[in-house]
Amino acid sequence: MRRRRPAPPAPLPQREGVDPVRVRLPAGEQWATVRDHLVQRLSAGAGVVDGMFAAGLIVGADGRAVPADTPYAPGLFVWFHREPAAEVPVPFPLEVVHRDEHIVVVDKPHFLATTPRGSHVTQTALARLRRELGVPNLSPAHRLDRLTAGLVLFTVRPEERGAYQTLFRDRLVHKEYEAVAPYDPALELPRTVRSRIVKERGVLTAQEVEGEPNALTRVELVDHRADGLGRYRLVPGTGQTHQLRVHMNTLGVPILGDPLYPEVTGPVPAGDFRRPLQLLARTLEFTDPVTGVEHRLTSGRVLAAWTSYEEWAAGQ
Repeated sequence: MRRRRPAPPAPLPQREGVDPVRVRLPAGEQWATVRDHLVQRLSAGAGVVDGMFAAGLIVGADGRAVPADTPYAPGLFVWFHREPAAEVPVPFPLEVVHRDEHIVVVDKPHFLATTPRGSHVTQTALARLRRELGVPNLSPAHRLDRLTAGLVLFTVRPEERGAYQTLFRDRLVHKEYEAVAPYDPALELPRTVRSRIVKERGVLTAQEVEGEPNALTRVELVDHRADGLGRYRLVPGTGQTHQLRVHMNTLGVPILGDPLYPEVTGPVPAGDFRRPLQLLARTLEFTDPVTGVEHRLTSGRVLAAWTSYEEWAAGQ
């Protein structure tokens, strides 16, 4: 079996902390030119693609502009920068919790995506950290939902990223989350919730289906108040998409501020940072695979619905 050759290094520098787009022309397809393939592959439209070729913005591994009429060659790599749409700045700081020569752990605010995706490109934790810390090779070892706040680990050296990703893949990182949700005195806690969760591409919500469980969460009640709110500790044993939100909804205590569970609400306008999802990645605990250091890191954030419910509910 032939091994795919690794991609050459990017010939274009980052822009605002964002890497250039890399496209590898696939085998088994028939196009006359590189231009024809990119017009079909990209959603920008033929006019935009032709304009990029005319301006010399699409380059090969040598950094030279690729002419639009370059014959299609399977395996060829090209790079370019997308022109990002204007983004509303997320007006909350990224707090560095730990930094050394190998990793950076930050306390991410609500509403800030971890990595560039879709309409969130420059306003992401990765792009902002690369700019603010001056570390262009910074990469995430895992991800945290845009609406969830808390701890995220980034690696400094590309050659070490795999070691830290393996920690998360092999569930060698102990993670604890905190959530604010309704208090149900009839709900027996602590308990471990097990189910099979499936998330289909293009569908906003994940679903629990019949079959072998692939999602496990321990749910504990930390405190509750007379106003009917509870504060919960959530310890995931797996990492399915929306797992904690789905399991809390299944228990009948959906997390406050959740726009998807128990029902999908209308889209929130860009720049509306009111009533954030009351879910926080509170702790990360692991043995550093490179240095052997034992880390236990804690978020310093508080969930607003617990400390000042009226202000959170009013969107202040």
